[in-house]
Amino acid sequence: MAILCWGESRAISVYALLCQSLPIGRLFLLLQRGGLPVKRPYYVTTPIYYANDKPHIGHAHTTVLGDVLARYARLRGMEPFFLTGTDEHGQKVLEAAQRRGVAPQEQADEITACFRDGWKRLDIAYDDFIRTTERRHIRVVEAILQRVWEQGDIYLGRYEGWYCVADEVFWTEKDVPDGNCPECDRPVERLTEPNYFFRMSAYQDWLVQYIHAHPLFIQPEIRRNEVLSFLRQPLTDLCISRPVSRLSWGIPLPFDTDYVTYVWFDALINYLTAAGYLSDDARFAHLWSSTTHLIAKDILRQHAVYWPTMLQAAGLPQPRTIFAHGWWKFGGNKMSKSRGNVVKPLELAKVYGADALRYFIMRDMPPNRDADFDLDRFDQRYQSDLANDLGNLLHRLVNMIGRYCNGCIPDSGNPMEEEMELRQQCLDLIERVFAKIDRFAVNEALAHSIGVVGEINGYLERTAPWKQSKAGQVERVRTSLYTAAEALRLVSLLLYPVMPGRMSELWHRIGWQPPTPLRVGLEWGELCPGNSVVDGPPLFPREIG
Repeated sequence: MAILCWGESRAISVYALLCQSLPIGRLFLLLQRGGLPVKRPYYVTTPIYYANDKPHIGHAHTTVLGDVLARYARLRGMEPFFLTGTDEHGQKVLEAAQRRGVAPQEQADEITACFRDGWKRLDIAYDDFIRTTERRHIRVVEAILQRVWEQGDIYLGRYEGWYCVADEVFWTEKDVPDGNCPECDRPVERLTEPNYFFRMSAYQDWLVQYIHAHPLFIQPEIRRNEVLSFLRQPLTDLCISRPVSRLSWGIPLPFDTDYVTYVWFDALINYLTAAGYLSDDARFAHLWSSTTHLIAKDILRQHAVYWPTMLQAAGLPQPRTIFAHGWWKFGGNKMSKSRGNVVKPLELAKVYGADALRYFIMRDMPPNRDADFDLDRFDQRYQSDLANDLGNLLHRLVNMIGRYCNGCIPDSGNPMEEEMELRQQCLDLIERVFAKIDRFAVNEALAHSIGVVGEINGYLERTAPWKQSKAGQVERVRTSLYTAAEALRLVSLLLYPVMPGRMSELWHRIGWQPPTPLRVGLEWGELCPGNSVVDGPPLFPREIG
């Protein structure tokens, strides 16, 4: 296909021609082979959050993780696109509105504003915030429903079974032996009514084969094994509607307006909408091959079973990766309002600062396990890693450069073996951090970075610029301080995706103006001699509150 070797000026018209003549699945493959005259994309999404209540620590974790991964991607010279949003249809949202005596749209508007404000206060820089009540999304849902209906994979049947309003999930008799939802432990309701079903069972064998053939599709491995274990049992068809007589707050089925769309068939499609499906084919083809869905493990089945089969039925390509992290627990128990153990992230951010909260929830959640939210541990992390190690290092360096170098970054002088060793540690750190990020192990990337902060502190203790100054070793003082400051700059660049606010302040203190793109800064020697350092209050004050 010589036509795919285009220049920038012809890209749009070529895309348009291809989009008119090829199915989207084949178009996607051709575009992959042909490439685009832009940076490598990285499309990362969070789940869209129910518009029935304000953000909690689980919402914050997934959304901070998405922001962190997008920032690391940009640091690596990629072109990230970060999506989050709110899920505004369904019974749960309707009931929340009814309890407050407001219209469902008003409920959705108010809660969406809470999420937007919360993410702003946590320094989360999303590229798009999607709402399922937006017309752009409704149009895509209707189109996919119509397509799957016309090919015979949606049929009218009769549903009889148990339903959890809180999780918007149907359960079989064996799933609820005690009458409670196995996910949230709330009582389930008995439902018997005609409904439309998606023929999900027809895609079970395909899905099993796809998961085996694509080992990076579901991560971490423990979640992949959970899905494969679930798929050893016969897969039932998925109820995808609610009768308007019982629930009117939803997207009407395009082929039967007496029914609205089941919330999961509606919500999952948001990832396509925001990527440009049916509105910008060139953008969609560019982004979709790089898609990473970030979710918590409690919605793994919806994303790793419902979603792939829906896409396959619609003739659309699969996302690259579905990453399901664990839960934040409190005292060993899953957080829930009924237990009164929900951690409110914005309140913690008020006390410790947004960056400290971002650091803790990234540092203490392994990619394949749950984590316990311990306030004492939070404070210990803050004091040891941030106040004592990182903040104190900056304070010492600025003071010594002020005292021994007239407040200006010195030149690098003649580095000796110990300087070369620290330089190599920093350069090695770059690759180690990116390797961990590729595995979603942000906690380990941070451990390595703070470890090198400790090495810089150790280097200063060994070289002791204050002793060098007393001995009249002016050149050695300058070399030691430049080496330590440049090492701190490189490490801070790798910490920036997690703590963008504080690291930007650190750069100001050491007189460094970051380049655009930041990737340029990942070289040794970018700190310019002669730039003034700036004294100021502690980067992370030891006294909180």
